Amino acid sequence: MSDKGNTPGGIPENMPHHLSERLDENLTLIKHLFAFPDNTALIIRNLRVPALDAEAAIVFLEGAAEPKLIESTILEPLLAKPSLPYQQPDKLEAVLREIVTSPSGKKLVELQVLPGELLKGNTIFLLEGEAGALTLETPGFQSRSVTEPQVEHVLKGPKEAFIESAAVNRSLIRKQLKERQLVSETISIGQRSAKDISLLYIKDLADPELVTEMKKRLKAINADTIANLSILEQYIEDRPYSLIPSALLTERPDRACSFLMEGHIVLIMDNSPTAMVVPVTFWALFHTPEDQYLRWAYGNFIRVVRILAVFVALLTPSIYISVSTFHEEMIPTDLLLAIGATRERVPFPALIEVLVMEIAFELVREAAVRIPSIIGPTIGIVGALILGQAAVEANLVSPILVIIVALTGISSFTIPEISFNFAVRILRFIMLFAASFMGFFGISLVMTCVITYMVSFKSFGVPFLSPLSPHYRSSKDLIVRPPVWKQWLRPFNIRSQDSQRKNKPEGGD
Repeated sequence: MSDKGNTPGGIPENMPHHLSERLDENLTLIKHLFAFPDNTALIIRNLRVPALDAEAAIVFLEGAAEPKLIESTILEPLLAKPSLPYQQPDKLEAVLREIVTSPSGKKLVELQVLPGELLKGNTIFLLEGEAGALTLETPGFQSRSVTEPQVEHVLKGPKEAFIESAAVNRSLIRKQLKERQLVSETISIGQRSAKDISLLYIKDLADPELVTEMKKRLKAINADTIANLSILEQYIEDRPYSLIPSALLTERPDRACSFLMEGHIVLIMDNSPTAMVVPVTFWALFHTPEDQYLRWAYGNFIRVVRILAVFVALLTPSIYISVSTFHEEMIPTDLLLAIGATRERVPFPALIEVLVMEIAFELVREAAVRIPSIIGPTIGIVGALILGQAAVEANLVSPILVIIVALTGISSFTIPEISFNFAVRILRFIMLFAASFMGFFGISLVMTCVITYMVSFKSFGVPFLSPLSPHYRSSKDLIVRPPVWKQWLRPFNIRSQDSQRKNKPEGGD
């Protein structure tokens, strides 16, 4: 159906913009907006309010509102109260103050606001003779309970993860971050099916220009609807065709709180079991919450292991191609003879050999994700073993290549951020082709281009490799981290309003 002739609120232009004093006219307008009686989800209950001696009606959507909550907080008080202690000129205000006494109730007079309230799960109260309505919060959307993180596992630290309810996710953040300056603003986006985006930041920490820029980008979105944060990220990111992400998605409330305390902005919305953090740097994609929870030596040890794994996942297959094709003199003679003996019966060049195994590994990994969870890990492990063994016995690949691809795949699983993981996996194939044409010179050329691009890349105005390049003052929590009591300086690249944490040591500079 075309949107022509509709206002931004979804109300046809030929319909009135304000509610009428006549109850039947208001109900007719609501029925028309929600395609009643074809749409049986629209529930209308007519009643007489004894305290006001007037006809009234409540309207809600089945599946969006909670019937038991409506019964206990709206219907029972309306029907049970015989009279009011004194007469009030505004009967809707009297209902809100003297009968329903809902802390979340409010009065509305514009018709275009009403559909959005019903779609949020609220109940609308209409009264004969009043050109307005009351909206009362009675949400009944089903959601799962708070569980452990499915992706960002830690051995030490909280075990709670975000769920698909924005209200619960905001509560999880406030549970861990009891900060009076923590602001939660709501911005509605979507022309046909509007969605509320919660914008969270600490008012006296976050850069006001960053907050203004984020609001500007959100309000500039022109779309029918935004399903979740993963879709929203693609609307507001700086470079949509870049392999490098402009935002970070986390399912951990504690991690979102740590970013808030540095001056970042966190976005939350319904249907998303994650929170979006902006701006983002390379170090944020590389770090994990457990780095801080473990003691200094342990946390830095796993960081060093992780950064080595990134280089292994990115460079090992291309180095193998370069050495075996262009730079044989770099290999010890005994090892060169051993590799030559294993490749003697392989009919393909090194590039084809590596591509076959890499693509096979990617197929097994993707299949393991799509297969039902009960048998998924088994299929993944068995499939990889069978494919590798069969390929070696059929003389399609050499045994050393199976080891290289397996080591590469295992190393890629250590990359914590899924967007960064995909970027490394895609860059690995680019490295393969460069190495097959120019050896180490091709690898050096691609690495130079990648580093140059990362230095020039910005996420919401923040350089991607900062505070290392360009250099800004910080607590030096980059490749390795100092002890937590020395991390008293917030990164200057985020432009936080308060650059110092409260744990500054004596004599610190």
